[in-house]
Amino acid sequence: MLLSTLLITSLLGWARCQDSQSMTPEEKTVIRDQIVEMFDHAYGSYMKYAYPADELMPLSCRGRVRGQEPNRGDIDDSLGKFSLTLIDTLDTLVVLNKLDEFEDAVRKAMTDVRLDNDVVVSVFETNIRVLGGLLGAHVMADLLRQRGGRMQWYRDELLHMAKELGHRLLPAFNTTSGLPYPKVNLRYGVLNPLSRTGTESDTCTACAGTMILEFAALSRLSGDFIFEEHARKALDVLWQRRQKGSDLVGTVINIHNEEWVRRESGVGAGIDSYYEYLMKAYILLGDNLFLDRFNIHYSAIMKYISQPPLLLNVHMHNPTVSVRSWMDSLLAFFPGLQVLRGDLKPAIETHEMLYQVTKQHKFLPEAFTTEFRVHWGQHLLRPEFAESTYYLYKATGDPYYLRVGQSIVEKLNAYARVPCGFAAVQDVRTGTHEDRMDSFFLAEMFKYLYLLFTDKSQLPIDIDDYIFTTEAHLLPVSLSTTQPPCRGNNTETVPVAKEEDLFTHSCPSMETLFPNNPSFAKTIRDSYKYLTGVGRAFHPLPVREIDLPLHDNGMEPVEFLKSMGISLTPLNEVFAGHAAGLKIFLKEHKGVYRVKLVAEVSHTTEEDEVMPHVVQLISPPFLGRTVLTAGPAKFGLDLTKQEHGVKGSIVKASPYAACEPLDGAVDLKGHIALALRGECMFVAKARRLQEAGAIGVIFIDHREGSNSQDTPLFQMVGDGDSTEDITLPLVFLFSHEGAVLTAALEEHHNVDVLLLPKERQLGHGKTEKPLGMNIKLRLAEEGELEHGPATGPTLEFVLENQELFLKEEEEEEEEELRGPQQPRQGQFKGSKASDQTKQCSAHSSQSKNSDRRQDANP
Repeated sequence: MLLSTLLITSLLGWARCQDSQSMTPEEKTVIRDQIVEMFDHAYGSYMKYAYPADELMPLSCRGRVRGQEPNRGDIDDSLGKFSLTLIDTLDTLVVLNKLDEFEDAVRKAMTDVRLDNDVVVSVFETNIRVLGGLLGAHVMADLLRQRGGRMQWYRDELLHMAKELGHRLLPAFNTTSGLPYPKVNLRYGVLNPLSRTGTESDTCTACAGTMILEFAALSRLSGDFIFEEHARKALDVLWQRRQKGSDLVGTVINIHNEEWVRRESGVGAGIDSYYEYLMKAYILLGDNLFLDRFNIHYSAIMKYISQPPLLLNVHMHNPTVSVRSWMDSLLAFFPGLQVLRGDLKPAIETHEMLYQVTKQHKFLPEAFTTEFRVHWGQHLLRPEFAESTYYLYKATGDPYYLRVGQSIVEKLNAYARVPCGFAAVQDVRTGTHEDRMDSFFLAEMFKYLYLLFTDKSQLPIDIDDYIFTTEAHLLPVSLSTTQPPCRGNNTETVPVAKEEDLFTHSCPSMETLFPNNPSFAKTIRDSYKYLTGVGRAFHPLPVREIDLPLHDNGMEPVEFLKSMGISLTPLNEVFAGHAAGLKIFLKEHKGVYRVKLVAEVSHTTEEDEVMPHVVQLISPPFLGRTVLTAGPAKFGLDLTKQEHGVKGSIVKASPYAACEPLDGAVDLKGHIALALRGECMFVAKARRLQEAGAIGVIFIDHREGSNSQDTPLFQMVGDGDSTEDITLPLVFLFSHEGAVLTAALEEHHNVDVLLLPKERQLGHGKTEKPLGMNIKLRLAEEGELEHGPATGPTLEFVLENQELFLKEEEEEEEEELRGPQQPRQGQFKGSKASDQTKQCSAHSSQSKNSDRRQDANP
């Protein structure tokens, strides 16, 4: 009887808890309709202003055509003049039940899209976006045709286009290893003299390992097995080259000798979809080999990379040590993958951490630190967080995840919507927009959001009959049973995973995941509810009045405290927006106090501070008057230790991105090289330019519109491996400042510059750097300091009862707060303090002159 009572009580408690998160069918309908309207705005803007261009430029209200806009480096390798956004959106139209628009879009793709353009594209991006888009659309068109009524005119044209594109991608696999080149010319392939590619030697793990779903589906649907064979071969190489001790893979591999170029291992950028495709290849093709490999990798991930709720990169050969203190936003897909495997606890933990980060910064920054500060502020409207939210809701049925989805919808409308679509956010700290709306926004984001708020019975298809590709294109899981497998499959077999668990070879079930515990997910989430400090209930800091006899210092008391990083805030500002809190505080803190506050003063470290550098143009006609703010690097020559900086004439690298063998390398010798950001790591560019004889490098941002006024400076970092061999100075210019420099070079041809810290630029006197301090405050017991002097430098604040008072009458308190002419209580007393005083609180905070983090622990 007691057990039954306890169970009923706990269930009732859970039900009451869920009431605050529950969502009525009417609410879901309203949000779903809102998502459809947002999609119409985005897709309609693309069709109106951009089609047949690859992508929409939502700020310019025009299409982005490759070659007609400034080169953005490797970002543009997604664009192949094949109406990318249209093809990527086709099966989204079906999911959103826009069947008329789908039929019209298929006709446009058949008549307008060409796949034989003389353009170099990313093999990876073209596979997941275009080939995947064509296959997903063909599957939908074939389904509608079989139902009768619609698409009766369709004769597998999209499948024929997919097969043509598959053959145009195949030349990339013409390597001794079987790993594909990262780029291919759609018309000339790779090794043709006209291809303008084929010199690359490296590719990312995800780039080589994210082909199997699309290529296998193409083989099964077309009957041509060459595609699946090549994709399997690439996966075999990656598996064979894993680090046998840790079962981890690196991020970048040489496509010729199969050696790892970057040995950093994680689940984010560069590796992410390799793991995803091992699991999903098993689901799509029914081949246990892929599941066995995934399970072995997954065990290694959970052993070394997962540090709940964090997922931190490690060195594949020394996986017990994290190699960086930040995470990238692409890892947000991983909780969804963990749901597919049935490992819900870490999925819920990581997802909750990501949600807390979005609450702090509005969106997931492209990269953020383990302390949840912004590392790279860009947000490209990526869908991975929405994807994991959808999977967790499907697995748990917890309405909490509907509320998470609702917040995504609201923030997109509030902070990304513009008149001509939705614009990426250049920096989440400033909210500035970037003139881009990537095709994956329409292909993935709206699909996952719509499905989150839509019941299965409301969909035009049975969504459980399909597996999502990494681009959220729909492939039927029936392929493994209705279509013949790849013939002569010689894929290497693998032993069963050493450590098996409940979900190693079975699909998860609700009964197993939630045994008589409907609050399972909430219990896990609650541990991370205030992870970033956002959302805590309001608790006012203790406020006391302070007597500061600081006349010997020669400074006003307030200014003295400010110089140490202590800010003084009027009491009514402390309680701004919390009038009730102020009232309660005044009631509860009446009386006399006698306390001593001891402030221990110590210098802060400077590792988090970014010291601005400059590129100063010193040759005629500039003569030092043109100064461009630049960011420094954490590797290479330290310009702060060079008394006069580094001087040289500038030369543009060719190719501009400096990721391939350089043309005319002799022209760079003895000069400072200009190189465009993108396509490869800063480290790789620096090494290549140093080998060519450059004496310095100025990297220029490839993101349009970025500038040092609106975007915080950052330090360029290495790739996780040693960078001691790089000895030349490196600085970074945003695109606005870079345009000034390149324009000067084009006009005058011979431009000399000086690279040096901003504080040492020519024509300016040295400025004294403000002193930064950490202030730690603690309460001392009465008489504690009388037993002996405190160790270390101390600053003593004494609050005597004669100098502290609060009005006893509530009416007098309110009158005093209202009366602007009345002196406020709590005077600062000092020989130079003003007679006009105001009530203040002294608390540790950040100095305005420093970006350093202050220790605010009392």
